[in-house]
Amino acid sequence: MTTGACFCGTFDPPTLGHLDIARRAALLFGHVTVAIGRNAAKHPMLSVETRELLLREALAPLGNQADVAVFDGLATSFCRTLKCRVLVRGVRSGSDLEDEADMAFTNRELAPDVETVLLLPAASYAHVSSRLIREIAHAGGDLSRYIPAGVAAALQARLPRSSK
Repeated sequence: MTTGACFCGTFDPPTLGHLDIARRAALLFGHVTVAIGRNAAKHPMLSVETRELLLREALAPLGNQADVAVFDGLATSFCRTLKCRVLVRGVRSGSDLEDEADMAFTNRELAPDVETVLLLPAASYAHVSSRLIREIAHAGGDLSRYIPAGVAAALQARLPRSSK
């Protein structure tokens, strides 16, 4: 397997916290593939194609240290496809840690050759989740401190105009 890391998630929508984790992974591992998982159980606000485009734009400053991919199935299987030994996950809180630990233990059973590494975002993003961003967007709130401008524009275009 090669070096580098794979940061898997749904990224619906991508947040500055996601970008922070991707930057940290690129610094630690030399390269990061930000991989958007298709999840039939979730009903995303933004299409996979839109999320892919938004992440490519947002990660452009990292140059060849980052790329974006879309995958179906298990994250560990996708890591193996990339010949990647490191699966990166972001952890914002204690409850995230419990969930991510369970996932990491399962991933280790499924793919002992792929190690899960948990990274903390900057403190200013520790409370930011995609679910929170969707709720603020639906309520017409200011998202500028939580998501890139391109993501904000995509969310605005997706939402019906509300009368305040």
